[in-house]
Amino acid sequence: MSKTLVISLDAMGGDHGPSVVVGGVADYLKAHPGSDLRFVIHGDAAAIEAQVRSHRLPADRIDIRHTDKVVAMDEKPAQALRRGKGSSLWNAIESVKSGEAAAIVSAGNTGALMAISKLQLRMAAPGLERPAIVASWPTLRGITAVLDVGANIDCDAAQLIEFAIMGEAFQTAVHGTKRPTIGLLNVGSEDMKGHEQVREAHRLLRSGAFDLDYHGFVEGDDIAKGTVDVIVTDGFTGNVALKTAEGTARFISALLKDALMSGLPSRLGAMMALPALKKMRNRIDPNAINGGPLLGLNGIVVKSHGGASAYGFGNAIRVAGDLARSDYMTKVSANLKRMTTVLEEDDAGSGSGTGVEAVQ
Repeated sequence: MSKTLVISLDAMGGDHGPSVVVGGVADYLKAHPGSDLRFVIHGDAAAIEAQVRSHRLPADRIDIRHTDKVVAMDEKPAQALRRGKGSSLWNAIESVKSGEAAAIVSAGNTGALMAISKLQLRMAAPGLERPAIVASWPTLRGITAVLDVGANIDCDAAQLIEFAIMGEAFQTAVHGTKRPTIGLLNVGSEDMKGHEQVREAHRLLRSGAFDLDYHGFVEGDDIAKGTVDVIVTDGFTGNVALKTAEGTARFISALLKDALMSGLPSRLGAMMALPALKKMRNRIDPNAINGGPLLGLNGIVVKSHGGASAYGFGNAIRVAGDLARSDYMTKVSANLKRMTTVLEEDDAGSGSGTGVEAVQ
């Protein structure tokens, strides 16, 4: 059995609180009977204990830490920083900072999670400004990691390269891809397309200085195709792409439901196709790929969907455990140091700009 790891959980975050968080622990342990993960659960002790008894969880796996304070889902990050000390979210992150826990999982307020994590854990390397949020995106070929999907609205070339380094390590640690291919999201595949920052990142990644399997530019339709294993973009574009995909999925699901329920022949056909329809639903179920790490922090922080089910929260726990057991942090740290050297050498030599005007 591998070395025991402790995962810190914010029981009060999300739409459902302890029922889903403790239920997620139960679901994870049921799905991974050989796992020796232990859990420190922060929040309302009475509510947590009731759920632990309900799910008959083993006492030696659970350590409950009581607090009355909660960071609200609509609380602004600045308010959470001022008033959040002692809350379930703050204390859960503090367990990672102290070294007690290897990772923290929360379904709570994303902005507050990011702000408090950055304050307590700091960034993993000099020059990193904010964590990047990575999405595990279902594609025709499996799962593609897409980052950033909302944390960093405007990114320069160095930040895009950081995302490539972190995304590659994440894809290997969580989804088992041995040597992930990487693409930069752009408005076209030609070298002259896109704005200056994305073309500069493309030039540096293509140079081979970072030991990454760089594919080149990819376009929006390449995401669902699974053309590459990791897609890098700024948070503005990534978030628009993610919300567009989520809306399109709901739209298609609604159309399909209407078509299948439109009459008796359609309903009979739906019954015959039920196994295939369930397979499709499971493929695109957000709970099945729930758990988006905040990459770039000096510690492992995993964000669960606020409305996740116990099954979904259990998957977020799995992501945290996979990252904690991997060499993700070591690999990212080494490559970020290498990136600093490469950028300094490039700046001292040919300069950091391409001198090509952005294509409108």
